[in-house]
Amino acid sequence: MSTFNVPKRDEVSSSNQALFDNLEKAVGFVPNLYATYAYSENALQNYLALSGAKTSLKGKEKEVVNLAVSQVNECSYCLAAHTAIGKMNGFTDEQILELRAGKASFDPKLNALAALSKNITENRGGTDAAVVASFFAAGWTKENLVDTIVLVGDKTISNYLHKTTDVPVDFPEVSLAL
Repeated sequence: MSTFNVPKRDEVSSSNQALFDNLEKAVGFVPNLYATYAYSENALQNYLALSGAKTSLKGKEKEVVNLAVSQVNECSYCLAAHTAIGKMNGFTDEQILELRAGKASFDPKLNALAALSKNITENRGGTDAAVVASFFAAGWTKENLVDTIVLVGDKTISNYLHKTTDVPVDFPEVSLAL
């Protein structure tokens, strides 16, 4: 595997430097994975637009998808980041482990979302009809289905970027094992 150093602010383009400044203000630091997108003139801006785009899923629901997808893809960086974000969204450690496994025994609607996210990722979009039917039976809509698929794609991009570059994890690390 190639070795990727995390680019520093003075090593990226001026447009990416502005994005680094915005991330510093919003998050308090530039996460290593976001900095890695800045090797490209356009990727960081494009990724931030995608991940920050309007969606029918609420923040807590997005974390359900992020955790399930990152577990299937075995992305240590995204699991660490979304465990921290999941906690900020009110999930307990036990709930986060369940969500990573594609389940949510504590909430039937989130259970259907977690199962769908895991199934889409495991089957590379060839989602089981029964899982989709359960998703709709739990009260989700076709809009929610489309937005979930977009979010699966969003998270898969980051999972793949980290697994290819293996930049250091700058969130509290978590075990890949469930």
